[in-house]
This record gives sequence, C-alpha cells and structure tokens, in this order.
Amino acid sequence: MGSSGGIEEATRRRGCSCTAGAFFPEESFESLENYGRALKETPSRLMNRVLTRALESDELESKARSNNDMKRTLTWWDLIWFGMGSVIGSGVFVLAGLEAKRDAGPAVVLSYAVSGYSALLAVFCYTEFAVEIPVAGGSFAYLRVELGDFVAFIAAGNILFEYIIGGAAVARSWTSYFATLCNHSGKEFRIHAPHLSEGYNYLDPISIGVIIILTIIAVKSTKGTSRLNYVASIVHVIVILFIIIAGFAKGDINNYAPFAPNGPRGIFKASAVLFFAYVGFDAVPTLAEETKNPGKDIPIGLLGSMVITTTIYCLMAVALCLMQPNQLIDEDAPFSVAFSAVGWDWAKYLVSLGALKGMTSVLLVGAVGQARYLTHIARTHMLPPWFAQVDAKTGTPVNATITMMAATALIAFFTNLDILSNLMSISTLFIFIMVAVALLVRRYYVTGVTSPSDRNKLVLFLTLILGSSVGISIYWGLNQRGWVGYCIFCLMWFLGTLGLRVMVPQAARETTKLWRVPLVPWLPSTSIAINVFLLGSIDKDSFIRFFIWTAALLLYYFFFGLHASYDIAKDQDQILKTPDSTPLPHDQGKAVEMNINSTDF
Repeated sequence: MGSSGGIEEATRRRGCSCTAGAFFPEESFESLENYGRALKETPSRLMNRVLTRALESDELESKARSNNDMKRTLTWWDLIWFGMGSVIGSGVFVLAGLEAKRDAGPAVVLSYAVSGYSALLAVFCYTEFAVEIPVAGGSFAYLRVELGDFVAFIAAGNILFEYIIGGAAVARSWTSYFATLCNHSGKEFRIHAPHLSEGYNYLDPISIGVIIILTIIAVKSTKGTSRLNYVASIVHVIVILFIIIAGFAKGDINNYAPFAPNGPRGIFKASAVLFFAYVGFDAVPTLAEETKNPGKDIPIGLLGSMVITTTIYCLMAVALCLMQPNQLIDEDAPFSVAFSAVGWDWAKYLVSLGALKGMTSVLLVGAVGQARYLTHIARTHMLPPWFAQVDAKTGTPVNATITMMAATALIAFFTNLDILSNLMSISTLFIFIMVAVALLVRRYYVTGVTSPSDRNKLVLFLTLILGSSVGISIYWGLNQRGWVGYCIFCLMWFLGTLGLRVMVPQAARETTKLWRVPLVPWLPSTSIAINVFLLGSIDKDSFIRFFIWTAALLLYYFFFGLHASYDIAKDQDQILKTPDSTPLPHDQGKAVEMNINSTDF
C-alpha cells in the first residue's frame, strides 16, 4: 500500500469507538509497564515533540482519524454571518456601558476602534493559514505546522478554556436579558443556594436549558446551524440598526463632554476589556474543512465580518453616549436604561430581544467552533481520539460538541458573570500573538531551504520585535509618563521589523497562491505589538488564572498528551518506512512529520 493510504488505514484501525481503548489506545498506555517506560523517556520524548514541526500534509491527512469527513456546505456568505454571529453579543450590549462609565467615557468609541483594529490584523494573519491549511483545527493546526507540537498544544488549551468561559458568560447574560424581557431581575430567574460560596451561589438552570437546545442544533447539521444563525443575525441586525438610528435621533451632543475623562490610559484600559467583544471570530477558520472554496470564501468571510462588526460596535457606542452622560449609564442594561432616560421606555423590550438574539448566535457559533478545535487536537492524539469522531449521518463532531457544551453548561450553572468576565481576553490575545509569529516564521523559514545565516537573523529580529513590544507594554503598565522609554522601544520595534524586511529573504514555498497576507512583515509585526500592549492593560488576577490553567495543561501534557502524540507519530513514521510504502517528493509534503536537525530552530 502507499504511504498515504497506510496512514489512513492505520489511523482508522486505531479507531475512535466508545470503548475503554478509545480514550488512550496508544502503545504507552497498553500496560503499566509500558506507561512506566514512557514516563522514564519523558525528557527525550519532550525534546522530540518540541523540535518537531508537522507538515501541512500531516494536518490534512489527519482528517482520516475522524472516520468520516465533514460536509462541505458553506460559502463566504455563510462565513460572514457566522463571523458576525460569533461576536456580536454581550460584548457590546453589556460591556459598552460598563467601560463608558468606568474607564473611557464617550471615548469608548475609540476603545472599540483600537481593539477592532487589533482583531482585524489578527484576522489577516489567520486568513493565509486557513486558505493553505483548510482543516478544523484553526490556530492549533497553524501553530503545529510552524512552531511545533508543544507550543500548539499550550495555545490550543488556552483557546478552549477561553471558549468555555466565554460561552458560560454569554449564557448567564442570556438569562439576565430574558428576565428583563419578562419585567424581572436576573436574580429572580436563578436559584439561590446560600450554602455555596459567594459568586457561585446563584444557580442558573435557564442557561443550561439554552445550551442543551443549541447543542442539539449544532450536532444535527452545520448547514442547519448556519440557517438558524441567519435568522437570529438578521433580527439582531434590525434591532441594532434601530438602536443606532434612534440613539442618534434622541441624542444630545452635550453628553459627549468630557470626551475622555481618564485620558489615553482609560481608553486603552477599556480596549483591553472590550477585546472580549471580538473573542469568537476565530471560530470561523475552524469551518475551513466545511467550506466549498476556502481560497475565496475564507478571506471574504473573515475580513468582511470583522469590518462590519467593528463599524457596528463603534456606532452603537456613539449612540449610547449621545443618549446619556457617561456617569449615568447603567452597568447592567445600558441601552435599555438609556432609552428609558430619553422617554422611550417601550424600546427596552426591543433592545432585550435583540440582545437575546445576538447572544443566541454567539452561543451557537461558539458551539460549532470550539468542537472543531477539540476535534482536530484529538486527531493528533494529544487529547483522547474519541473526541475526534465525526458522525457519518450528520457530518458533525458529535462527541466534541457535547463535551465542550457540557463543560460550558456546568460553569454557567454556578459561576456569576462578574467572575467570568475577568477571565476573558488574555488567552485570546496570547493566541493572536502566536499566530502572527507563526506567519512570520512561515514566510521567512522553510526547512532545507533557508540558510543557517538567514535563520539566525530571523530569530534575532523576532526577538527584537517581541522584546520591544513587551518593553512598551511594561513601561505602560508601570504608569510611566515620560516619552523617552516609548521612543526607545518603538525604535527597537521598527528596526526589528525593518531588518526582517530588508535583510532576510522570504523563503520559497509551494503554495496555492490563492491568497497571501499583504504588507509582510509590517502587518504581523504590528499585530504582535498591539496585542502585547493590550496584554499590559489586563489585571493581575487574570494573569494568575492564565498561568494556573497553563500549569494544568502542562501536567496533562507531560503525563498523557506527550506520550500519546509521540506514539502516533512513531507509528506513522514506521508506516512510511515499510517496504511497500512509496515515498513521495518532499515538495508535495507527503512525509508526515519532520524532526528538526541542527540547521533548524
């Protein structure tokens, strides 16, 4: 048999059926003796995984481990609506008022613009990967190809965490707006459990009911999910247009003074929080495997949805601050209270309906995206391959969808929104930084093509870009008001990017050339700088939670994920070396993985 067919048959033979061996079927877990031997080999196995980059063909061939293919039913039109549906929710209906009152004032519109610009740069970086590697793994697959297994696993674990926490926050907000629609407070629709700790003692059964219904829809059909998302998003857009037009009509320009009560620091602090409003768009690249024409549909869908979404956010923020002085904006239901303040009390019902529609779309698209992340990670056996199953009838990853939504429901049932909101943006900003770095590596480094000299210059300039970005962020975080530090670090960033542009040639690589990100290295380098800067505006507690979760990921990886992925890579290498396997040319990328030698990173 040929190498590709052998890999496919071997991965299918390992299987993902619901048996004890479906979770850890690899050789290292067949007996206690094997597991003990694997633990002793942890250092060498870890080095192998850290210094191994997957080929694009490996990511594409890994689809065989799902037993069935996902159905290609989506177009750019579907992706635009998915993109809008994935983000327009509590990020604007709740956080716009919160940040306008606490930090930015009417300048919250600039905060949305800054975070939107950062997200747009990240979208550009995603598009090239999504076109060239059209699989369900999203950023996990992209980082695995360019930065290796270890970095990809840590990044993917954090994006899954962000999905779960974000989904739980939206589900809790859904209950609150539903209560407002029914003329009740959110607490009246929750069960008080006084014996539980504060912040976890208002149980939310409605959020669980909503999640269960949306899970059923998500596992039935991706196209069906898209159609429901159409309906919800169309209603949502109508309500948003009403808010914008009515807000401008009933607004008072005098409410815009003072415009930025806390100055630039308040604007950027709000930007870091409002980045939550853009969390979720990375669910769209995970649909590449189900897109009819990825080379055309993904760039249009991603960029189109992001531009439309940012415009909507800015206009809604302007309308809100025109209707009320920022000191009087309500933190829980800002738009509803604002319409009451201008004498349109009836409008709060329409606003609540629009918010419900928006949050329903966010939950639904989140259910689709997070399941596909988990599916692709499981295909590599870093997580149990049982999660990689794709149902033959529906063409959807049922196991992954149900598991992720069950975790979301559990957290939403117990945890208050204010606790969840503090856990949001840091993981996503970290992923965006890594994807931008991966794009630079992709453009300037190819094994066996890039010379050691050019490789070393790439490492130097990347270090300069990252180091100067961190320096700017720390200088800002320390409340330094002088301009000397900013000038030094900005000059370092500029020289690092210019050096990459002038002194390192872009590596020749076989690509489809359907779509390439423009303005490289300036665009990804700017994305790195802005995202690192926004990280510097996030509170200390969020970083502590980030490091705790990352530590938990490392424990799982060292004891399970490392050995499972090592075994599956070793099996594939053995198949390629069998006498009846036919090696294919390197430029076709049919070798499954490559171990990096002394001339590589």
